[in-house]
Amino acid sequence: MAILETTSRIQVTVANQTGQAARDRLELRESLLRSPREIPSRFFYDDHGSWLFERICELPEYYQTRTEHSLLRDIADRVAAISGADELVEIGSGAATKTRTLLDALARAGRLRLYVPVDVAQGTVRRVAEELAGEYPELAIHGLVADFNADLGTLPDGFHGGQAAARARAWFGTAAAAGYSVARSQPESGGGHRLVIFLGGTIGNLQPAEAHAFLVRRHREMAAGDHFLLGVDLVKPVARLEAAYNDAAGITAAFNRNILRNVNRLAGGDFDPLEFSHRAFYDPANRWIEMRLRSSARRRVELPQIELAFELAPGDEIRTEISVKYDRAAAEALLAGAGFEPVDWFTDAEELFGLCLARKG
Repeated sequence: MAILETTSRIQVTVANQTGQAARDRLELRESLLRSPREIPSRFFYDDHGSWLFERICELPEYYQTRTEHSLLRDIADRVAAISGADELVEIGSGAATKTRTLLDALARAGRLRLYVPVDVAQGTVRRVAEELAGEYPELAIHGLVADFNADLGTLPDGFHGGQAAARARAWFGTAAAAGYSVARSQPESGGGHRLVIFLGGTIGNLQPAEAHAFLVRRHREMAAGDHFLLGVDLVKPVARLEAAYNDAAGITAAFNRNILRNVNRLAGGDFDPLEFSHRAFYDPANRWIEMRLRSSARRRVELPQIELAFELAPGDEIRTEISVKYDRAAAEALLAGAGFEPVDWFTDAEELFGLCLARKG
């Protein structure tokens, strides 16, 4: 674990950098040997991929981000009041644009103490930490560069003085051996609680069994009285769903092809992104969108750093993402199955997107 930057209010930490590269290569090799071949969707998010995704969120076809953002503005004060939180942990934080609505609500409640953005893109985490430190003078930020399914180990001592820092060290000092851990001790008597958020419908990128395991880990790591806010994209007409992943400007296609550049860097590969076309479609049986890359040429792919080579024919496809769509019953059942108690449900007037607030009892 390496500390990249420490100021009076900012710390950015890279978790398990060396070991993570080895795990990434192993996971990539196993995924490309499946049928259909797959590339894990988290490999989208180098700094350029994160920038492209920010552009996607601004597209007219991509209703998810603006709908969720508007919904968060409407409910932020209620979520702050119900959770009683003074510590906000965001898994898959990205640019943290929507997160500011919750930070503002905690500030209005007089409980803005600590924000922990967790993301795989190092440049994005550092940029967001600096931006938020400027916007919120009372806020301590501890950014973590990590895959949220990886073991973060323990954080070093010496980060920020004060109550928020002590709590941060306590959470991560009790990190679990498996999975990304935000574990901490029980709040001090009279102290606040933590709100963990997983927004953007990102839970949909996980297969159902993976989503269950992810939430079980989060439940295990949290203290009694902590809350979890889950964002889910809702089932809707197919045309609306597919348009969101096939924008006219081609930004999603560029985002999809960029994953091959990341694979090349990781595995010493020779994928040519220009030889692949973007394809996204809805699978009604699984209630998910699939994104794939379709080969336009016959070629042999060499990936020497993962000891893998294979042939692709024109029309062969590699799956790069699924995005499961939920309804209220499915979202609440998923949380309850992991041990959470759903306490409130929020959606927009068109029922495009949902937010479920749950509590660890």
